[in-house]
Amino acid sequence: MIDATGPALSYDDVGAGKPLVLLHAGIADRRMWRAQVDVLASRYRVVVPDLRGYGESGLLPAPFAHHDDVVGLLDALGIARATLVGCSFGGSVAIDTALAYPERVDGLALFGSAVSGNEWSDEANDLWERLVGEVDPEDFPASAAAEVRFWVVGPGRRPEDVDPGLVAFAEEMDRRALAADLALSAVDVTELHPPAIGRLAELSMPVLVTAGAADVPDISRLADRIAAEVPGAVRLPDVPDAGHLLPLERPAPVNAALLDFLATTGHP
Repeated sequence: MIDATGPALSYDDVGAGKPLVLLHAGIADRRMWRAQVDVLASRYRVVVPDLRGYGESGLLPAPFAHHDDVVGLLDALGIARATLVGCSFGGSVAIDTALAYPERVDGLALFGSAVSGNEWSDEANDLWERLVGEVDPEDFPASAAAEVRFWVVGPGRRPEDVDPGLVAFAEEMDRRALAADLALSAVDVTELHPPAIGRLAELSMPVLVTAGAADVPDISRLADRIAAEVPGAVRLPDVPDAGHLLPLERPAPVNAALLDFLATTGHP
């Protein structure tokens, strides 16, 4: 564990070579990258943190920013520049880090990424009401089941269409993430200002973006927007039969896309 900019951040650091940092979704923790770590670590140095407050990382009642934590972790590990790989909220943190510290980021690979400052559509809100409805936010098991139904299963699939082991693991991670969200709500989490949604054209490093074809439609549209506004961004087709945690659900195409992206952006 490393004290990056306050409380201790838990992370895995494996492999050798050009450094990569894998940033997890807001409904998960660093374990969601379990199918990527060994594949990538055979060629690269792979750092996989739990974002502050999530998983095994600590939280103190003091203001902080997730993008500052990423750079604090790089500093503590002696890493000058890294490629950031993010899923969902982790993608948002990756983008914010690249905008706040462009000299520290030499590439972004974004899977089902969120973007800070983006507002969800009425369609997404309606989908939540149709698929989930009212859920007691203090009932973590029920809330986790609802979020996994919405994000991991997705609007176009039934729960029985998805591997039950994936659903159970996603719910277990999300129960912990919901507890993290509750704790984080009592802390001043500093947001990037102005937010990234109006600044995508400022990203000058190579960017790869894709989404799961079974994810909420807003996510695929957001991937389209990132690709349209980031100069030279590569937009891969949506990954078939994959929801929001596509690196966990469909590791083979994600790993192949990552290795190809890294090879074509100057990584040996």
